[in-house]
Amino acid sequence: MKRRTLPVAAAFAATAVLLLTACGGGDGKSKDNDKIAGADQGSKKPEKSADPSAAPAEDKPDGVDVSLPKDINLVFDWDKPKNKNEAEAMADAANFFRAIYRGVDKRTTKDAAVTAYATGEGLRYAQVQINEWIKGGWTATGTLRHYDATTRSTTNDKSVEVAFCADSGKFYGKEIKTQKLLKTEPSIEDFDYYKIIMVKFPTGKDLWQASKVFVETKAAKCQ
Repeated sequence: MKRRTLPVAAAFAATAVLLLTACGGGDGKSKDNDKIAGADQGSKKPEKSADPSAAPAEDKPDGVDVSLPKDINLVFDWDKPKNKNEAEAMADAANFFRAIYRGVDKRTTKDAAVTAYATGEGLRYAQVQINEWIKGGWTATGTLRHYDATTRSTTNDKSVEVAFCADSGKFYGKEIKTQKLLKTEPSIEDFDYYKIIMVKFPTGKDLWQASKVFVETKAAKCQ
């Protein structure tokens, strides 16, 4: 089998139906009565990487190492929003996913990248995902593509919803002990639709953290 988004994602998705409304365009602001779930979510102070010299500058946004091995290729095929906050939130939503797979590769939920780019329920989501990969004895390999992204802000500019599709058709789990790839035939199960609630870190200049994660699996809209 192919190692995919874990069942915990589906649980978050069920809640998403109640808490989230449709996304607007990437450059637009929300209307005054258009609320985003998690807007008041608090943030934890991020930690710096233990060895900041271990990665090139482009792999250390906010001074945190989010570098990945060459065989884990996360592609973010989307346009940068014109709105500054939304552009920063979108960039750090990508870093949130890099942090998760860095944790998978390093076999730990305590990597500095995980705590830098996640807080609250977002941090819990990341920890559960990483731990399931660890318990299964898997790592990841291949290309995971993210695309069709949209963003929308709260009126106080402290929270941004980043929504996008993900295609894991060329992204696989690999048994660490045997190096066996866990593949399946291409199907709708390769497509997921995410809504990430990013909150601005109170004392950080440009840092945004994932506070909530909602996932629609088998997302036909992403095919």
